[in-house]
Amino acid sequence: MPIDAAKAVAAEPRSAEIGWDHKDIQLYHLGLGAGIPATDPDELRYTLESKLHVLPSFATVAGAGKGVIGGLTGPGLDISLASVLHGGQTIRVHRPIPVRGRAVSTSRIAAVYDKGKAAILVLRTEAADDEGPLWTSDAQIFVRGEGGFGGDRGPSVRLELPPREPDKVVEKAIRKDQALLYRLSGDWNPLHADPEFAKLAGFDRPILHGLCSYGMALKAVVDTVLGGDVGRVRSYTTRFAGMVFPGETLRIRMWAGGSQVHVSVTAVERDDAPVLADTIVEHA
Repeated sequence: MPIDAAKAVAAEPRSAEIGWDHKDIQLYHLGLGAGIPATDPDELRYTLESKLHVLPSFATVAGAGKGVIGGLTGPGLDISLASVLHGGQTIRVHRPIPVRGRAVSTSRIAAVYDKGKAAILVLRTEAADDEGPLWTSDAQIFVRGEGGFGGDRGPSVRLELPPREPDKVVEKAIRKDQALLYRLSGDWNPLHADPEFAKLAGFDRPILHGLCSYGMALKAVVDTVLGGDVGRVRSYTTRFAGMVFPGETLRIRMWAGGSQVHVSVTAVERDDAPVLADTIVEHA
């Protein structure tokens, strides 16, 4: 069996030194569609090095995404990228991410769940620099065809959206070339660029990275609910509920309450087909 759950969880954590600077931050933000309009002062916080702040979801690509990609290999794992989808993602930031930094990133398989026709790997990555912890990332990796081994099914949490109209609604167009730009931040899965590979994975054309829509949604929350202050974000979690294609439009609905923002993300052109669900931003 390609996945040996016990061996994968028992494997020693992997550590690597990672680094980034303003160019990595700017490239990531541009991959999310930042910079439109190019001279808007609110957008310059994402694109101009002299004004730059760091969206917390940058943690998912820091070090060119080595934490996620490296986590799919190792003891107990033999996985084809054609069978892999990102099922969910949580980021907990312990303090604001600096524009320039170096850190040690430590990754391990925290859990393996048996969903019957698929397995879910929970890849936990923790990053710390000389001043202490920076962030903790939990990526849920959905591996088709690798379930049925009799393991724990794991948690199944579904969140109800507030029973009222959203406080904010934002629509964000996805450029047709956006996946090609976003992948330069480190997610080289050909599912997002190669039409032939996408067909092998069951899609008629390449799909957008789930983590790209994840970052786009967080940017919308920061810009419209949190007053543009990335430092207020404490954690951000989502379940990837469906694919979205380059060229489509995301409809991002937000409900603010207390220290949380509930978020729903759908694809406008496909009758509001779900894209992100069970999504919460916790903030100061």
